[in-house]
Amino acid sequence: MINVYPLESENIGFLISLAIVIFSFIAIILSLISFKYIQKPFIIFIFIISSLSSYFMNTYNIVIDDTMIQNILQTNMSESMDLLSMKQLLYFIILGLIPSYFIYKTTFIEQSLRTQILSRLKLLVVAILLIVVSIFAFSKHYTSFFREHKPLRYTVNPVYWIYSIGNYVNKTFNSGPIVLKKIGLDATIKPLDSKEEVDHPELIIMVVGEASRSDHFSLNGYEKQTNPLLEKQDIFNFSNMSSCGTTTAHSVPCMFSFFDKSEYSYKKGISTENILDVLNHTKNIEILWRDNNSDSKGVATRLTFEDYKSAKNNTICDKQSGECRDEGMLVGLDTYINERKGKDILIVLHQMGNHGPAYYKRYPKEFEKFTPVCKTNQLEECTQEEISNAYDNALLYSDYFLNKTIEFLKQYNDTHETALIYMSDHGESLGENGVYLHGLPYIMAPDAQTKVGSFIWLGDEIKTDIDTNKLKKRLSNNYSQDNLFHTLLGLFEVETELYDKSKDIINSNE
Repeated sequence: MINVYPLESENIGFLISLAIVIFSFIAIILSLISFKYIQKPFIIFIFIISSLSSYFMNTYNIVIDDTMIQNILQTNMSESMDLLSMKQLLYFIILGLIPSYFIYKTTFIEQSLRTQILSRLKLLVVAILLIVVSIFAFSKHYTSFFREHKPLRYTVNPVYWIYSIGNYVNKTFNSGPIVLKKIGLDATIKPLDSKEEVDHPELIIMVVGEASRSDHFSLNGYEKQTNPLLEKQDIFNFSNMSSCGTTTAHSVPCMFSFFDKSEYSYKKGISTENILDVLNHTKNIEILWRDNNSDSKGVATRLTFEDYKSAKNNTICDKQSGECRDEGMLVGLDTYINERKGKDILIVLHQMGNHGPAYYKRYPKEFEKFTPVCKTNQLEECTQEEISNAYDNALLYSDYFLNKTIEFLKQYNDTHETALIYMSDHGESLGENGVYLHGLPYIMAPDAQTKVGSFIWLGDEIKTDIDTNKLKKRLSNNYSQDNLFHTLLGLFEVETELYDKSKDIINSNE
């Protein structure tokens, strides 16, 4: 706020009036719900949530909007523990518990219904008058505030998070029961052109990355060697790949959906089948989702899902921290593949990747190449160099994991048409302009949160079927997660009315 409206004589009056407007607006909200049995619980609830909102907004410069509400509700215990700190506890106690205690101990005066109604009407009239007078007195400032500086509204605590909860409930629950719409029921595998062709089934691994921003990939010119192994592989790297959202909860279901970013919504996502369902309709593609992150965000609900976040399934876990490594998702895949001879196979591996803020936990000690490293979840206590080093070490481990996955696929080059698709869900802010992590509304999110790492590796069999020279010329094109749906259909040679060849990154004629 101060950056936009500096503490100068021409702005002082406006800033005071803005405080009055916000105070009056909150007074109106509280007056409408201030009834005997819900008054105290509601006010205490506001203090508690506002204290936590204030901590995350001040510490990481994030915004509590409806997408962030969705992300919070879908966060698991492990992710929540990464965010705990003494500073957060102090915010919670000083701004949340202590005021709540005084509210709890306060005795409200019993009034007759008539007196309550009259007093609230008076309060409403005074509050509305204060708002109207303040806005008219500084109409020039408010015009720019509402039209040119809309993102400033996202920082108003508790007004905006209360609005966001209402917006999330409206988007999620107010349309009645969810009825799943089936799509792609006409999906079939394209038949071979001739009997002389050898029927090599597809074996494709899709790796969903976590918080990997493209400008920290040495594949894209970053000065640190974060992709030393991938640089030796014959991959097709897409340097201008944009995400569908800035959170996992939004981006993951969006990237697998039929809808483009401009059309996608949470309701559409949960009420419409996705690309995995369409591939499953062919009856000839085996699909497996292994997850070392939070979960599939509903994408794999109707398919085989395996949880690799704990040592129960993941055999490569750090004994001290309990952190399970992404490479553990590769263990046993050979058995899965060999048991499905003659079948096309799609395996989705959802990485822990660069999940923040505890980047230093995301990689084994031997990958700590870039130092000094930030070894706390309190990112504001570290220098930007330390944060960047910890983040880049996690990328270095992802480079190792992705290279290992490619080498795993090479074992099947003689028997399968192999490929690997890598696409991160969203990017990550590392302290630039005081912004950390991710989750800003897309309209105000920096490229660090929306430009993501992405590439494709193709086995020998698939390479013979495509024009790799044309593909190389398109590597710097502006692509997005909208392209994934059609690219997967093209790789598996699926025929369906849903397929749009122009959106297929690999087979497009453009």
